Amino acid sequence: MPAQRKTLQSLGVAALIAAATAGGAAWTLPVAQAQVAGSAPAATQPAAAPLVSGLPDFTALVDKVGPSVANIRTTEKVSKNSGAALGMDEDMLEFFRRFGLPVPNIPKQQRPGQGEGDDESQPSGVGSGFILTPDGYVMTNAHVVEGADEVIVTLTDKREFKAKIIGSDKRTDVAVVKIDAKGLPAVKIGDVSKLKVGEWVMAIGSPFGLDNSVTAGIVSAKQRDTGDYLPFIQTDVAINPGNSGGPLINLRGEVVGINSQIYSRSGGFMGISFAIPIDEAVRVSDQLRATGKVTRGRIGVQIGPVSKDVAESIGLGKPRGALVSAIEPGSPAAKAGVEAGDVIIKYNGTDIDKVSDLPRLVGNTKPGSKGTLTVFRRGATKDLSITIAEVEPDDAVAARKKGGDGAAATASAKSLGLVVTDLNAAQKKELNLKGGVRIVSAADAAARAGLREGDVVLAVANTEVADVKDFEAALAKADKRKPVNMLVRRGEWAQYVLVRPAP
Repeated sequence: MPAQRKTLQSLGVAALIAAATAGGAAWTLPVAQAQVAGSAPAATQPAAAPLVSGLPDFTALVDKVGPSVANIRTTEKVSKNSGAALGMDEDMLEFFRRFGLPVPNIPKQQRPGQGEGDDESQPSGVGSGFILTPDGYVMTNAHVVEGADEVIVTLTDKREFKAKIIGSDKRTDVAVVKIDAKGLPAVKIGDVSKLKVGEWVMAIGSPFGLDNSVTAGIVSAKQRDTGDYLPFIQTDVAINPGNSGGPLINLRGEVVGINSQIYSRSGGFMGISFAIPIDEAVRVSDQLRATGKVTRGRIGVQIGPVSKDVAESIGLGKPRGALVSAIEPGSPAAKAGVEAGDVIIKYNGTDIDKVSDLPRLVGNTKPGSKGTLTVFRRGATKDLSITIAEVEPDDAVAARKKGGDGAAATASAKSLGLVVTDLNAAQKKELNLKGGVRIVSAADAAARAGLREGDVVLAVANTEVADVKDFEAALAKADKRKPVNMLVRRGEWAQYVLVRPAP
């Protein structure tokens, strides 16, 4: 670095000398003549004061906030001879979790005298957290405590506590745990709206298990769209596996974010890290502490961005809003009169500048409450009153897709890669149908035939089907060696589809 600085300085001097040499006579003579004539020298403009001077000293911040940061270790019970990533250290496990990679199945050699059915606790992860309230609520990332049978919180004074998981929310990656302690040094929550790009920030955490490591940098950007419900804070603060769940702190000693993600091609720090804005995290934590779960609003639309060309062609002007591409039958949007092709430009009076704004605003609305959508339709705006529904929990959605909640994945349907469910009354009314079955998932032969989730099967092998029972009976009678014809409704159109079983 000194050599580089010397080179830059040398280049600056050389440039001045070259400029003076190139126009030496023409530059100095008028000045000399003016002085001889008794005129005052030409006024020089004072140098502008530097916009930035010096570097911040973080020692006071560390002294103030450091005691509020905790190390979090997790364990899980596994069979002594299972291959559930035994033999991997905590840092490697954290790496696989952070990037959503499947944990490798690395069997551990069984020790003599161990029974095959016995369980033992194995380290499953390491991360960070910070004290939210003096009575022992600690905030961290959901991925830090995911799948843990035991959570151990270690404070800076070396006290260890077994923590209870109050609740976690995968969508925002926020979790709250509780330890049995009083009078703890809680953090001060900052105002994210006042956070500026270029502002200095500091992180404290346990990268690679190294407790209370301090790193610093600046805010690189705000409102980064890397999640469904969160506009992340981007920084260049060094964040590594183990920092997850630790606080991002401004120069006033206030927490403005939770360090959550990194962008990396190697698994290590590469200058880009992301933090969950603390206002969003606190909103989630309040619900977790109150009910143990997070409820979100939904309106039942599929949306996409509005391109510049589309905006100009429909008279919208600049690209903005969320373009409605599909509407879920019987959903709040369908009942409110939203149509495919509408551009939702406002929600409850708040402008929708980009497509990701809408799910965040709707998601933060209490289910059952009333709202107003402002849509742009065929050159004019229109306000639609809507009642917000509740987003289904991830486990309920997964169960339905696997055949739960009335869906059927019987032997005949499975052979074609289909899972179907009965149409409810609202769906029949919406589609103006007396019967049929809705496809929950399509794979293998069904997917190759072009079938997909949401299609409605009206007939199988020229036999009309009213429900799942009829659907299975018709499939059972069909010749398994020949393609099965199905009359399928998609949107307003119906057509025959040939599903060819695998040879």
